[in-house]
Amino acid sequence: MKFAHACIESIAAVLPEEVWTSAAIEQQLRPLYERLRLPEGRLELMSGIRERRMWPAGTRPSTASAAAGRKVLAQSRLAPERIQALAHSAVCRDMLEPATATFVHHALGLGDRVQIFDLSNACLGFMNSLVLLGGLIDAGQIRAALVVSGENGRPLVERTIQHLLKAPLDRNAIKPFFANLTIGSAAVAAVICHEDELPAGAPRHRLVAGSYLTNTTHSDLCQGDSSGDGLDMQTDSEQLLLAGVEVARRTWADFTAETGWTKDTPDRFICHQVGSLHRRKLYETLSLDLAKDFSTFETLGNTGSAALPSALALAAEQGAVRSGDKVALLGIGSGINCLMLALEW
Repeated sequence: MKFAHACIESIAAVLPEEVWTSAAIEQQLRPLYERLRLPEGRLELMSGIRERRMWPAGTRPSTASAAAGRKVLAQSRLAPERIQALAHSAVCRDMLEPATATFVHHALGLGDRVQIFDLSNACLGFMNSLVLLGGLIDAGQIRAALVVSGENGRPLVERTIQHLLKAPLDRNAIKPFFANLTIGSAAVAAVICHEDELPAGAPRHRLVAGSYLTNTTHSDLCQGDSSGDGLDMQTDSEQLLLAGVEVARRTWADFTAETGWTKDTPDRFICHQVGSLHRRKLYETLSLDLAKDFSTFETLGNTGSAALPSALALAAEQGAVRSGDKVALLGIGSGINCLMLALEW
């Protein structure tokens, strides 16, 4: 999978102000910890996540996505009327119908000649949108597009805490709910365009190539279902880790063959932000240099489809990704799906 003309013209993340520490979550779970004699600090110890952020109660995914959309359009060199497609790529949606993209489109005041749609694929939705929109640009169907993601983890974490306090669960029974407590909230947006849309001398953050693999025999390892006022999710974290890393190993082999890159080529790696154990296992399995990783999970937790692209946005903002860098995006999502993209920044 190669790209000819598609570029990430600009990318921006918006983070909630409200901070939830792992220690504070454990304080809410104190009755459970005391009943099961669980040691304090295990949430941060097992995940490496000190804190995560949450939107105010009642925030809709479209509101978060629109905030990121406004930010990226404000810093973009392209006028908003140049946008010809809008993809909302989050796990979270306002409702089943209409598409959450419709609310984002209205909030941003984009024109009426814009294709809009939701593209959801667990934590890979944003990256899938880059591939789809980049392909439309290369095919000459559109010249510029906007992809957004607004993830709201607050209902899931709140509901999980309530369930753990009320249900008569033992140590084994609480395991499928552990991953829920690592979830945070964030929003991110990117403008994608044909390189000819950029002014002379402007940076060209080029989409170069990518590879993908799917192993749906593992589609039962992490399952969530929206019920209108929250999100129920149960995860077999141990098996999901092993299966995900194995799919990533095979994808990396395809990725290096497709791009001609080696493990030493990228100046920066950015992977899906799950936690310390997942990161360590992934880099060990692929024999990659952990020093080239840029992580955000320590302070943001797992923010679903916004996790990897918001890490990219923050890396660029903080100078961890610089002009001319080769960047490898390593995406893994439940299902299990893996998508890796090569960027020349």
